[in-house]
This record gives sequence, structure tokens and C-alpha cells, in this order.
Amino acid sequence: MNLKLLKLLSKNAHYTTQELAVMADMTEEAVVQEIAQMEQNGLIRGYKAVVDWERMDSAFVSAIIELKVTPKAGLGFEEVALRVMKYPEVESVYLMSGGYDLSLVVKGKTFQEVALFVAKELSTIDSVISTSTHFVLRRYKELDVELLGEDGDDRGNYLL
Repeated sequence: MNLKLLKLLSKNAHYTTQELAVMADMTEEAVVQEIAQMEQNGLIRGYKAVVDWERMDSAFVSAIIELKVTPKAGLGFEEVALRVMKYPEVESVYLMSGGYDLSLVVKGKTFQEVALFVAKELSTIDSVISTSTHFVLRRYKELDVELLGEDGDDRGNYLL
């Protein structure tokens, strides 16, 4: 496993193998073999574009949802995590330490759609004790990509 190559790919998966070879101080053939090996071993799980959805006319609403869960004997939190990750609205699922157990990133077309998803789907799961929904108002950085463009912050710069 080449850590430098992984960091380059995570920064920009659009680099060509030739560019990666130069930046990682490897041959192009070695880059191709290393990437194929990391994909085969499951170290590289996929490639995605980071989209600034706020620039689209049909923007989406995102929310971070905290779930408190009663773990089941022998399964812990896995049963609920595996169940909620199957919903198409759910982008990410994380097991957390602290005040809640699972953190979900959920996407919908409207605030209402997300709220109904939480009320009808998530909160009705037997092991779910409570939910707390936090709507994302603006994204500044996602997956190590800065999204704040020339428009700047809508609040402006005010000096006191």
C-alpha cells in the first residue's frame, strides 16, 4: 500500500496515471498495479465527484441526524446501522462516541421530505430510542474540497 498514492487519489481521483506517477515518484506501470491491488483488496472503495449542490437549480436539503439506539446482544449497533444504510436517502452512517450512537447524513428534496423520512422510517425502528435532526444550512468544505466560491458568505464581512 502506497500512502502517498492514496492521499493523491483522495485529493483528486481525476489525476491520470502519468500525473500520479510523477507526483508519487513511481513508474506509471507501478501506479496502475498499485491502484488495481488497492481496489481488489477493498482499500479503495469507489470514486466520486464532490458536487456543490447549492449551485444547482434543483438543490437538495441535507441533514445530520443523531440516533440513540438500544444495542442488541451479540449484534451491538450493527443491526440498526446495516438497516438504515440501505435507505436511498442516507448518504453516510457513522458509529459515534459521546451523547448519541449513530450519526447519519441524509439528503432529500425539501425540509419536509427529510422530516417525514425521520418520522416515518427512522423513529419507527424498534431499537431507536430517539432522533435529533440538524439541517445543513450551508456547506463550506466537503471531503477535503472547499466549496466556498467567489460569492463568499451571504452574511458579509462586518467589523465591530
